Amino acid sequence: MADLKDLLQSADWKTEKHVPVIDSPDKISKGGILKIDVSVGKQIAHPNTTEHHIKSIEVYFLAAGEKFPYQVARFEFTTHGESTQGPNTSTIFSEPKITTSFKTEKSGVIMAASYCNIHGIWKSQKEIKVE
Repeated sequence: MADLKDLLQSADWKTEKHVPVIDSPDKISKGGILKIDVSVGKQIAHPNTTEHHIKSIEVYFLAAGEKFPYQVARFEFTTHGESTQGPNTSTIFSEPKITTSFKTEKSGVIMAASYCNIHGIWKSQKEIKVE
């Protein structure tokens, strides 16, 4: 039986279209609000069709000295061109890009995961310093 940690895929987002890209400051002031943008397909566009799309992006923060990460946000994308006329017949397609913010007193690691309906779960992370 497979273990979840063995199914989480990662790669360089400049060469792989499934990796969530975390854009945020590298440092914030203690007690400051950290704004995070996460997107999938920043360098290489991810298909956005009924048959092949990003279903969700999740964002976690593991504060320094803590055992478990906090789930900061979960975004589910629900419009992929489908309609009553069939696949890819709508003009409405979700884009896998999100913005969220939170406040922290501690440095730590932002972790993001994206889920592709065909290629599974992809992860990335970024260290944040609080001064």
